[in-house]
Amino acid sequence: MTLSLELFELARNAALEAGALLRSCAGDVRELVETKSSPTDMVTEVDRASEALIVQRILAARPDDGILGEEGAARDGSSGVRWVIDPLDGTTNYLYGLPAYAVSIAAEQNGTVIAGVVYDAAHDDLYAAARHEGATRNARPIAVSSANRLPLALAGTGFGYSPARRTKQAALLQQVIADVRDIRRAGSAALDLCSVACGRLDAYFEWGLQPWDMAAGRLIIEEAGGRTEVLGTFDGAPLLIASNAALFNDYRALIAANAHLLG
Repeated sequence: MTLSLELFELARNAALEAGALLRSCAGDVRELVETKSSPTDMVTEVDRASEALIVQRILAARPDDGILGEEGAARDGSSGVRWVIDPLDGTTNYLYGLPAYAVSIAAEQNGTVIAGVVYDAAHDDLYAAARHEGATRNARPIAVSSANRLPLALAGTGFGYSPARRTKQAALLQQVIADVRDIRRAGSAALDLCSVACGRLDAYFEWGLQPWDMAAGRLIIEEAGGRTEVLGTFDGAPLLIASNAALFNDYRALIAANAHLLG
């Protein structure tokens, strides 16, 4: 078994177990809320419990690996492999009972993501990829859409927690929405990326994502035949775009022409 497949198997099993934990606590966590970067950037005890479970499973199997987790798990490791973990992507959705939240786990080898899973726990859908092995949803191959004109492209995006950042994101969105079919926002970057990978969305952009938000989803898109790129850093935060291959150049040009609105 190749290293990418070995890491994929470990990520899949950890994500499924963490997702079961999320489902078991859904609806019972509103009292267990703290805030991080702003009053709307929330974290629950379930986020932390999910991350602890994932880290425990990974290190039990691979004690020399590095870890980068959204809720603070961090270690350098000595194996050349690092795990990038979002234990609950879509915390606000989770708190409000909206069924759009996920566990995202990616494994890097020397800085390159070679395995990734995103588990849509509410719907029991597992999106996964190992580098050069293709992408799947519930073990069945998936592929990006075939849309090839921007006016017919359904695009996804997301918004940050800071009101000032959301205002800038809205300014960019105003320029983009006139040139595409429409915009969707699920509230989970990991799930939006997987929607591009399986053709539910034709394209996606978001400013301000963290590594754990996008590491697994980017690999899944690329293994499904799509393309992703960080266009640059604006006001200290990266701007990610993703789409199918047919749209990518035109979509990139559209976003790049308006990226100055982010400051």
